[in-house]
Amino acid sequence: MTTALDTSVASASLPMTKALNAGLRRAMLDDPRVLLMGEDIGPLGGVFRVTEGLIAEFGDKRVLDTPLAESGIIGTAIGLAMRGFRPVCEIQFDGFVFPGFDQITSQLARMRNRHEGGLIMPVVIRIPYGGHIGSIEHHQESPEAYFAHTPGLRVVSPSNPHDAYWMMQEAIASDDPVIFFEPKSRYWPKGEVRFDESGTPLHASRVVRDGTDVTLVGHGAMVSVLLQAAELATAEGISLEVIDLRSISPIDYGPILGSVQKTGRLVVTQEAPGFVSVGSEIAATVAERSFYTLEAPVLRVSGFDTPFPPAAVETHFLPSPDRVLEAVDRALAY
Repeated sequence: MTTALDTSVASASLPMTKALNAGLRRAMLDDPRVLLMGEDIGPLGGVFRVTEGLIAEFGDKRVLDTPLAESGIIGTAIGLAMRGFRPVCEIQFDGFVFPGFDQITSQLARMRNRHEGGLIMPVVIRIPYGGHIGSIEHHQESPEAYFAHTPGLRVVSPSNPHDAYWMMQEAIASDDPVIFFEPKSRYWPKGEVRFDESGTPLHASRVVRDGTDVTLVGHGAMVSVLLQAAELATAEGISLEVIDLRSISPIDYGPILGSVQKTGRLVVTQEAPGFVSVGSEIAATVAERSFYTLEAPVLRVSGFDTPFPPAAVETHFLPSPDRVLEAVDRALAY
């Protein structure tokens, strides 16, 4: 059992796992209707230890170890939400969400609309996602486009511990279902979490590095890749602006369009395959709304249109700073 984090201090340096844990704990303290559900989230604390220590503090009526049945987890959460609870479900790995896909897209996403807003559906589904950890098939996926495409779902992904802490609490407070994608490769690097300052609203994108030559947009683990690329580009005298998308549905286009107005060039990045993707949607929307601002076509850097490969070759599949900079060079060549 771990000692509960003291959030009465102004800030702390935490990995994302601990920030998420603190966000869940804060929400559970503030609202007795919040409960957690998932496989091995109780005494074990989850595969990534995000829920570590919470069963000891809140008991097994609010931290529920479930059977290995994602459809059952989601279906039960829907019923609990209808009875006034605010369940938070953990899907152990990204590729495990598909057995629960029907419950999410056919029931959870539609329930509030079906009742003309008269029934709220405050369910959060936490999904560790993405690559960079050398895992096996069904343990390194980026399925966010499936859920962003589904009306009735909110879809978000933090890139740093501070956002993870606050976005988790905001997601739990939402009366709509929220798919909460947690980038696995960012679970362990530490960052400052300011407990007295929430900062950016849940569905707002944010400029995290100012630049003048090309705009880079990404979410989750890609934000750190984009920041690395921007740092490398300075050696060549190239100034790159980096935007953290944060919310995948809805998308906050204000900062993106404002940045493109300044730079005239946009590179959109993601770990997921590029065909019919979040990156596709951003590229199309920016081309539609900022056509006369663009000095070059919107370019995309993504995973390839194949199933996620074995761990030994994942570095060839995942976007890297070098691949991002190659797209930057192509954009600047126009």
